[in-house]
Amino acid sequence: MRLAAVTRQGRGATDRLLGAVADRLMRDGLRVLGALRPVRTQGGAGHCDSDLWLLPDGPLVRITQDLGPGSGACRMDAGAFEAAVGQVTARLDAGRADLVVLGKFGLTEAEGRGFRTLIAAALGQGVPVLTGVPDTHRAAFERFAGGIATDLRPDADAILGWCRSAVAGDATLTMET
Repeated sequence: MRLAAVTRQGRGATDRLLGAVADRLMRDGLRVLGALRPVRTQGGAGHCDSDLWLLPDGPLVRITQDLGPGSGACRMDAGAFEAAVGQVTARLDAGRADLVVLGKFGLTEAEGRGFRTLIAAALGQGVPVLTGVPDTHRAAFERFAGGIATDLRPDADAILGWCRSAVAGDATLTMET
């Protein structure tokens, strides 16, 4: 089983890094599935708008709900999030993946939901998984991974090397951190 995690400091930094890696791998002909948060270049309609771009070719799914202009809280749209998980899972089940890339092992995954089942299913099918892991959910990720995850340096070349080796089935993958 091949599972790797990467953490890059700075708002949106992991999203940008994994997006660039996924784009490069897809241009190289790999069948990449997953979900990434697009990095906004301009402010969105609200302070907590969040979307997922489903790899390889969409759609863009809004995973937060608008609570109105007076609201100060972000509200995850659990139904939209789980629908996105379901779409990616269906693509995996259709057997069209060399690699799964997920932008974040976040709070939902830390609580036992979200993309956890997809990660387990991909690994069970022999499909490597790369995910971003914020420091706030590192302990939950490590419990979930049970010692099988490789920590990668937040460097595109190191991540690309791991991905290519994992897809090729290289049994000599080692820690990158």
